Amino acid sequence: MAMLRNGDRRLIQLFTGLALYGVSMAFMVQSDLGLNPWDVLHQGLSEVTGISFGWVVILLGIPILLLWIPLRQRPGFGTIANLVVIGFVVDGALAVLPPGEGIPARAGYLIGGILINGLATGLYIGARMGPGPRDGLMTGIVQRFPRLSIRLVRTTIELSVLGIGFLLGGTVGVGTVVYALAIGPLVHFFLPLCTVPETRNLQMSPVD
Repeated sequence: MAMLRNGDRRLIQLFTGLALYGVSMAFMVQSDLGLNPWDVLHQGLSEVTGISFGWVVILLGIPILLLWIPLRQRPGFGTIANLVVIGFVVDGALAVLPPGEGIPARAGYLIGGILINGLATGLYIGARMGPGPRDGLMTGIVQRFPRLSIRLVRTTIELSVLGIGFLLGGTVGVGTVVYALAIGPLVHFFLPLCTVPETRNLQMSPVD
């Protein structure tokens, strides 16, 4: 029963985190003050293709997952859920959230989006059911090429997608900088609070 309760918590926490992550993305889009690097790319692709923001998130995740193959990464249940849930949630949230009008409303969207994003990241990673496609790309490269640091790989990836997204028309602004400075400390705070402890079956050792 304890293991079942632990599994239920992980599932609930995973989907809560993914849903909140999608909402946080919509908040930042509606702030129009700048997005995180991956969302700059998502928005730029959406502008160029005419595909909704959420569907770009979903569709882009597929080739990213294919890049896991040479990196010998294996997706978990959380990876597939991440691929699907966030995209649908962000489209739904964008459909109901009014655009930010005036600096106070836009700043509120930005700050709220970043805070929710930090909590959401702690929740879905803390569920321990597999990284998202983009997170797994980073960790896979580091595992495949151990001489490269996580900081170098993450910075290189995010600068690359930021540059491409900006060229495609994605929104880069003060929010991009604030997100970059705030997300690390936020995840550092929320992740230990949200990580589901591992359960171990305790078995008595046979007596010799």
